[in-house]
Amino acid sequence: PSPALLKGVLAEHLANVSRLNRLHDYYALHSPITARTRAEGLPNNRLTHAFARYIVSVSTGYLGQVSYSDEGQKDALTALKNAYRQANTDAVDVELAKQQSLYGRGVEVIYADERLAPKSAALDPRCAFVVYDGGVDAPPLFGVSVRPVLSASGRARGYQMTVYLKDRLLTYEAQSLSALGAGAPKSDTPHYFGRVPLIEYWNNEEETGDFESVMSLMDAYDVLESDRVNDQEQLVNALLVITGAQLLPDEKGRTPAQQLRQDKLLYLPDRDAGAEYLTRAGGGTDAETLRVSLAADIHKFSMIPDLSDENFSGNASGVAMRYKLLGLEQLTRVKERWFREALRERL
Repeated sequence: PSPALLKGVLAEHLANVSRLNRLHDYYALHSPITARTRAEGLPNNRLTHAFARYIVSVSTGYLGQVSYSDEGQKDALTALKNAYRQANTDAVDVELAKQQSLYGRGVEVIYADERLAPKSAALDPRCAFVVYDGGVDAPPLFGVSVRPVLSASGRARGYQMTVYLKDRLLTYEAQSLSALGAGAPKSDTPHYFGRVPLIEYWNNEEETGDFESVMSLMDAYDVLESDRVNDQEQLVNALLVITGAQLLPDEKGRTPAQQLRQDKLLYLPDRDAGAEYLTRAGGGTDAETLRVSLAADIHKFSMIPDLSDENFSGNASGVAMRYKLLGLEQLTRVKERWFREALRERL
């Protein structure tokens, strides 16, 4: 690939990294609510909910394990299974399915180990991608992976880019990302797989994650629950408004506030005097209704059912169970289709 092509595809990938980082942040429970600030003195509870982790876990688990049929090629299938067993591809498949659900695509690299046995590993999609031909079949032209080069102290002192072609690997190094691929490659190593050994496992045609469409609903859920806890904390610290009376220090020299905290009693001079806490009226029922509605929308639009729902109880009928799983079945069929395409490329 020409330096201009490498620079262009790398720039396009880096422009998408911020989106992938945002998806990872939600999965790692670092949603926007964690950065919220409030005025000094106000409670600032910042609750994050693991909807992203739940959606990815259920989606990945429901996709299941990869199985193969012999289709009359028993000897070839046995050799393939032995090679997969030695390469521990079961663990790689689980990681790829998780990446597929989380980032919208997983990335696998095929390589030869020190004994020249074929192996595979899952790469971080934020650091690796495949470039395709613009034709109808869109075959892969080459793959790219980028990683920082670290010093002995663990600080980045530059970057290394590996370009995976059909017959060789090109390695570039530079001090900055923008300079990668500009000069001649630092190394040019042949490989013998005959195809681009970097493979993408798409989640769908748009390469979107399973919870990407409901991130705004997840934000609203976090804000609602955080504010409910804030309201409860403010209720404990509510202002006491006294009308028709004036509190004075007692004979022990205690202030009115100290008297209230210690004695838990308040003496008022007559029936015209009164005291009440200054709080916001009601809203508890409305907030709970909104919470349930938001949670239901998150599960509905992500097509991942709430397995704690009463419809999944032991006495639910088979028809009800199928109906509840219909969306997940449709989602999984799409994932299976793209996963199967990538597995063919691996084979």
